[in-house]
Amino acid sequence: MPAYHSSFNEYPDTRLVGNLAILPVKTKFRGPAPPADPNEADIVDETLDLFRANSLFRNFEIKGPADRLLIILILFVSDCLAKIGAARTVPNQIEVGKMLNTLAVDNFPIPGDATFALNAHYAPPPSRSEAEYLRGYLTQVRQELAARLIEKLYADGTGKPSKWWMSFQKRRFMNRSLGTQ
Repeated sequence: MPAYHSSFNEYPDTRLVGNLAILPVKTKFRGPAPPADPNEADIVDETLDLFRANSLFRNFEIKGPADRLLIILILFVSDCLAKIGAARTVPNQIEVGKMLNTLAVDNFPIPGDATFALNAHYAPPPSRSEAEYLRGYLTQVRQELAARLIEKLYADGTGKPSKWWMSFQKRRFMNRSLGTQ
């Protein structure tokens, strides 16, 4: 059974930085991401929908630039769950919000950096200004992804993260990690 790919691979007029798609995002965070239609799913929704199914796969065939963004975001969700699971006590929603927001905005490697885990599959940004744009875009998307992940984790109202999500904290998509823990 093949892994699930992004439906945004065929998205028209997609801006590329290197070979990574810059897709519209429904967000409340400031940044360079183009705004998305609030009535349609965006790449963050798709990442959360496909995370658990795709994290079971060790191989992933990249079929387009949106798949490259999907890989980075799935690996970020995996790092978020690992960070929550590494806490000494079960954190409440406010503590997790602070923890994941810090993780989202911390300095992280982007394609082309020497410490980026997947450099073999990504083209580096062609210029320094494009690299800064990509870093700003990924920071904004990571913040939005962390905020929506927290909503899903604490949707049951018990004050504890969902065990159905936390069961994936030790799973590694493609046996990789972004190393942002």
